[in-house]
Amino acid sequence: MKRPRKRSSPWLIALLLLAIGFFVYLNIVVVPTIPPPFVPTATPTRDPVSYEIEAEGVSAEGKFTSAMDSYKQAINADPQNVMNYINLAKLQIYTGAYEEAKVNAENAILLNKNYSQAFAILAWAKASLGEYLEAEVNIKQAIDIEANSAFAHAIYADILATRVAEGLGEISTVNLAIEESKTAMAMGPNLLETRWARGFVLEITGNYTEAVEQLEIAVQINDNIAELHLALGRNYVALEEFDQAVFEFTKAYALNPTDPDPNFYISRVYARIGEFAKAVQYAAQAVKDDPANPFLHGNLGSMYYRDLQYHQAIAHLELAVRGGATDEGVVVVGLPLEYSVSVMEIYSRYGLALAKVNRCNEAIQVAQALIQGVPDDETSAYNAEEIIRICQANLANPPTATIEATVETEPTAIPTP
Repeated sequence: MKRPRKRSSPWLIALLLLAIGFFVYLNIVVVPTIPPPFVPTATPTRDPVSYEIEAEGVSAEGKFTSAMDSYKQAINADPQNVMNYINLAKLQIYTGAYEEAKVNAENAILLNKNYSQAFAILAWAKASLGEYLEAEVNIKQAIDIEANSAFAHAIYADILATRVAEGLGEISTVNLAIEESKTAMAMGPNLLETRWARGFVLEITGNYTEAVEQLEIAVQINDNIAELHLALGRNYVALEEFDQAVFEFTKAYALNPTDPDPNFYISRVYARIGEFAKAVQYAAQAVKDDPANPFLHGNLGSMYYRDLQYHQAIAHLELAVRGGATDEGVVVVGLPLEYSVSVMEIYSRYGLALAKVNRCNEAIQVAQALIQGVPDDETSAYNAEEIIRICQANLANPPTATIEATVETEPTAIPTP
C-alpha cells in the first residue's frame, strides 16, 4: 500500500539555486543604482569659479550687465564667497544701481566684517543715495580696517566732494576732500577710483584743466563707465570746449541710455551757444527718459522759453512749479522755491513766459513769490521786476501776435537735475 517516492532531479535543484542567486545579485548590486521613479535625474553642477572667470572677462569688455548676471550666478552657486558680493556691488555702483550695491555690500559685511573694500563700497552707495552721515561712518570703518587702502581713501574723497557739490560742505570739508584725494594718489596712482576722485575734487575747486587730465586717465583705465564721461563733459563745459563736452555726454548716453542726465547736459550746452531748437530736442528726450522729474520739465520749459515758444514753455514750467500730471498720466511733484540756481531759474522763466502771453494775474503771483521767497538773490529780484514791467506794459499796450524777447539775466553755472 506504500507508494514509491520520486527522486529529486539534480538539474532542477541547480536551476533553482541559479535563479535565487540571480535575484540576490539584482537586489544587492543593480537595484541600488536605479533612480526612483518620478525623481529628476541629477545633473552635474557648474563650478562657481567658472562664473567668476566669465564675469571678469565680460566686465573687461565693458559688458557690465552680463558681468553682473554672472556674478549673481556665482553667488547662487557659492553664497559664502565674499568677493563675489563685493565685485557685484562695485559694478552696480558703476551702472548707477545704488540700492542694489548697498544690499550686496551689506551682504559681504554680514559674511566677513574684515573686508575694508566692502565697507568702502557700502559708503559709496550710501553717499550716492544722499545718506552722507552713514556713509562717513562706513568709510571710516573701511580705513580703520585697512589704513593704507587707496580705494578707501579715494571713496572718502569722493563722498566729501559730493557733499560740497550738493552745497552741504564747509571749508573744512573741501580741505579734507583735497587731503584724502592726495593720500589716495600717493597710495594707488594706477587705481581707477583714485583718478576719478582726484578729478572730482579738482572739479569742485574750479581746477577744470587739471580735473580733465585726471578724468582722462581714469577713462583710459576703464572707458565703459557713463559717470566718468559725464564728469569729463561737465569739465569741458566749464572750459568752454563745447564740442568735446557734447562728445562725452553722447558717449555717456550710449553707455547708459536710461539716464536722462546726458541729454539734459547737452541741452544746456546748445542753449549756451544759442542753438535753442537743438536744446529743445535734447531737453525733450531727457523728459522722455524720466517724465516724473520736475527739474527736467523745468529745463525743457526753459529751452522752449529761450526758443521764444512761450505757450509750450508754460506747459512744462507749470508742471515743474505747481506739479500735476503729464499727458500720459505721469504725476509730477512741484518744486518748492528755494535758493537753488535750478529752481530760481525755473520760477523766473515761468513768470516771464506768463507775462509775455499776458497771463499777468498768474505772472504777478510768481513775481511776488520770487520777491518774498528768495529776496537775497539778485538775479531773481531782477527777473521779478522784469515780470512786473512786462505786465505794466501789457496794460498800457496789449501785446500783439508777435512777441519780442526781453533781456533776462542768465545763470552762468549749469544746474544739475
